[in-house]
Amino acid sequence: MLVPAALREPWTEVGNYTCFRSYYIEFCPNPADRIYRKFGLFVKGPLPEEAGKMKLDICLARGRMVMTQLIPSGAARFDKDEIASAEKFQRLFLKIILDRREFIPEYVSLEDNDVSEPSSPTFYLLLPVIQHDYAKISVDWTLVRRCLSSPIFRHPGISTGDDISQPKNSLHLANGCKSVHDIVNSLVYVPCKNTFFFISDIFPEKNGYSSYDELKSHVEHYNERFDIHLVYPDQPLLKAKQLFVLDNLLRKKRHSGEWREKVEHFIELPPEICQLKIIGFSKDIGSSLYLLPSIMHRLESFLVAIELKDKLVASFPEGEEVTAHHILEALTTERCCEHFSLERLEVLGDAFLKFAVGRHLFLKHDALDEGQLTRKRSNIVNNSNLYKLATRNNLQVYIRDQSFEADQLFAFGRPCLLSCTKDNEKITHPWFNDKKDGANVDIRCNKCHHWLHKKTIADVVEALIGAFIVDSGFKAATAFLNWLGIQIELNPSQIDNICSASKTFLPLADQIDVNALERILNYNFVHKGLLIQAFIHPSFNNHLGGCYQRLEFLGDAVLDYLITSYLYSVYPKLKPGQLTDLRSVSVNNISFADVAGRRSFHKFIICESYVLRDSMNKYVSDIGTSTSVKGHIEEKACPKVLGDLVESCMGALFLDTGFDLNHAWNMMLSLLDPIICSSKLHFNPLRELQELCQSYNWELQFSSLKKDGKFLVEAKVDEGKVYATASSTNVSGKAAKRIAARQVYEHLKAQGYKSKTKSLEEVLEKSEKQEAKLIGYDEASSHETAKSGGGVKVHKTCQSDCDAKMYPLNKKSPSNSASIRQPSFPLEASENQQTTHRTGSNVDSVAIQFNSSCNVDPQNTSAPCTVSAKSRLYEACTANCWKPPLFECYKETGPSHSKEFIFKVVLEIEELPNEMFEFYGEPRSRKKEAADHAAEGALWYLKHEGYIWDKKQEK
Repeated sequence: MLVPAALREPWTEVGNYTCFRSYYIEFCPNPADRIYRKFGLFVKGPLPEEAGKMKLDICLARGRMVMTQLIPSGAARFDKDEIASAEKFQRLFLKIILDRREFIPEYVSLEDNDVSEPSSPTFYLLLPVIQHDYAKISVDWTLVRRCLSSPIFRHPGISTGDDISQPKNSLHLANGCKSVHDIVNSLVYVPCKNTFFFISDIFPEKNGYSSYDELKSHVEHYNERFDIHLVYPDQPLLKAKQLFVLDNLLRKKRHSGEWREKVEHFIELPPEICQLKIIGFSKDIGSSLYLLPSIMHRLESFLVAIELKDKLVASFPEGEEVTAHHILEALTTERCCEHFSLERLEVLGDAFLKFAVGRHLFLKHDALDEGQLTRKRSNIVNNSNLYKLATRNNLQVYIRDQSFEADQLFAFGRPCLLSCTKDNEKITHPWFNDKKDGANVDIRCNKCHHWLHKKTIADVVEALIGAFIVDSGFKAATAFLNWLGIQIELNPSQIDNICSASKTFLPLADQIDVNALERILNYNFVHKGLLIQAFIHPSFNNHLGGCYQRLEFLGDAVLDYLITSYLYSVYPKLKPGQLTDLRSVSVNNISFADVAGRRSFHKFIICESYVLRDSMNKYVSDIGTSTSVKGHIEEKACPKVLGDLVESCMGALFLDTGFDLNHAWNMMLSLLDPIICSSKLHFNPLRELQELCQSYNWELQFSSLKKDGKFLVEAKVDEGKVYATASSTNVSGKAAKRIAARQVYEHLKAQGYKSKTKSLEEVLEKSEKQEAKLIGYDEASSHETAKSGGGVKVHKTCQSDCDAKMYPLNKKSPSNSASIRQPSFPLEASENQQTTHRTGSNVDSVAIQFNSSCNVDPQNTSAPCTVSAKSRLYEACTANCWKPPLFECYKETGPSHSKEFIFKVVLEIEELPNEMFEFYGEPRSRKKEAADHAAEGALWYLKHEGYIWDKKQEK
């Protein structure tokens, strides 16, 4: 464990004076029910600015709190004697609060004469100060020297004359007659109680004959309880407060929601049973010393976080906005038992790592399928690889994995005595060879060695990613991953290439209603092939390869990050474990399948499996007819393909927008509202039943039997008076188990049994909610993907009159364009020209309906064309960088047994932004033929208007 450099610099000047940097430690109690002695921190060099102004709220008993803050107070100069006194005072109070038994003898040495004593890991001084103004302090040397003048620090052979002359206004103590002035505000030891006490005052009206309790006096009590006969019962009693036991005040505590004063507890002590130990060591000094070790522990951790921040920012300036507080949070494990830990940031960082690596691999390996991509991603993001990368960059030394324990506080004046060398390392740390994966052991040597699990180191890496995302954004997180050794840069041309390649799926447009899908998604795709690909099931073989699985891989990573960002921002106070549980019930195949079913995605899938279609239809039908109890939809056998379609759709949209995560975020909010809204979440009944049984120490039993392709699962709780059982049959064993668990849970709940811990549903109902945010996204989308460049010649695959070479509109065709402008073609009078409104602007929509006189009948056998008109129209649009044509079934005519379909195709030409063309075909008995006829009309018009060039005209 790294010791911060700011606290490692010793004071070793040879001259008469040594300069220190001073920091006033301000205490602001709430409520103000205690007095705290003013203290200052003195170090050799200046602290980093963030650390020099560190604030820390310390929680005490009964909701009390002390707000503390470091205030830079300039330079302080100590001479040699003052340094010696300061060092002795620090040894004094460290012994008192940590090794108090050393003060039981009559003499205690504060000298540092043991040359064999290990050196201190840290060098700082904590001293009582006098505050002159807000930013100016000086050491209270009078108090320091008074404490050091106590008789216990004088060698027994040196006599002061106190035993010869009795001081005025004195009291008889167990170790002699002492002045009241020295006794009040001092530390005493009571041997019969084996306890140290602060003496805050004297009760002049009370003595040994005063009542100890309702039955006896102090004289009688000490005689009966300790066999002590008070020799001076007439002496006034002392008002005493017991010396505290040092505790970890950084440990998280349960808050009652209100602050209440806690009356200090004092007892009455006869003076003659007390031994005076330290003069001037008052209870207000004790109140401050109770806080200081926890403050210094936090300061050490904070300084380590600042060191790591400076190291990282020096390597990549993109991360300069990250705060040391979030770095500290990312370095602090749950084992530290503090109010914060790395787990929330880890959840966010884990999702981003999966997303960033996933999209990088998707672009880099365009020939790999989903399984291969998943394996490659796993090799990069798994804990083993993150551990190797972290240790290679020495990140493990910054991790804080141990809670602050009093006996492990080592500072100047109290060095660690457990010396660790290479020769005795295996003896000092015997677990070194026993646990190769790391061990959490609290024993600390003088070199601050600590052992960590590999997973802990990997978790810290993910949490650091989360810290950069929250404070600096994606660019900083990406730079951190590059520094770590994970390269995830994006090449916009790769996005463009994949989008352009999606046109190979356009010939399948006749098997899917693209327009209807776009209306469902409320998004018009630039690259329609991506949307078509998102609905091609692997079972479909009548194509030149390709299905939705690669898009599913990409969409899964996108959705995982988007939903994690949503939950992280909406529930800022949710505990890390609860955040993880909430994500698990939000991001799963059942939730996605319900979304797909309600959006009718199953109607658009291109597959050749009738069994799959039947299972999807049945599942979607069950969604519409099943009843729900308090938002819990009855468990069903869920076809995985439905959830896959949601992920592949998101992957397609993410690609089509040039990796614009803002578009994906808006789509996620609208598409996945049923699963990100807490009131509509499907909570795991098995988890709820298990937590209920754990609350009452019940044994939960499950038995399973498979018969005729179905699982019969029985759930049972049998604890004497408590009995509940239920069984369920389902083709899915997991679904059957959940159904049975839900029935048992509802039965026990109806009997009045309730889990002692709040369920996730109850937690969400009372959790503070904030506005959903897309966290960290600061990248620019690849707008270049919407275009594929200049003119492109399309490969000629047929020899019909409609076969064409394509030319960009900004170039002249090889022949006189005037000869082909404004050709004569028949138009329906009612559909000559009309104006429509689209997305708020006026667009000229030329509606053209072709009849059979145009001689473009796709059924004409005289044309030996093997490529459909629809495909050739897609190619023409792609070659000229136009938006793909939109096909729609405009009208159905005739009785049900002999229906005919009229298709229209909508065409937008980029160079004519104010015009939109609609071409109508003639009625046909098959939709494919109707669409082709409309496409033939569009091709005829484009050719005669000079937008595309026909081979015969070129000749």
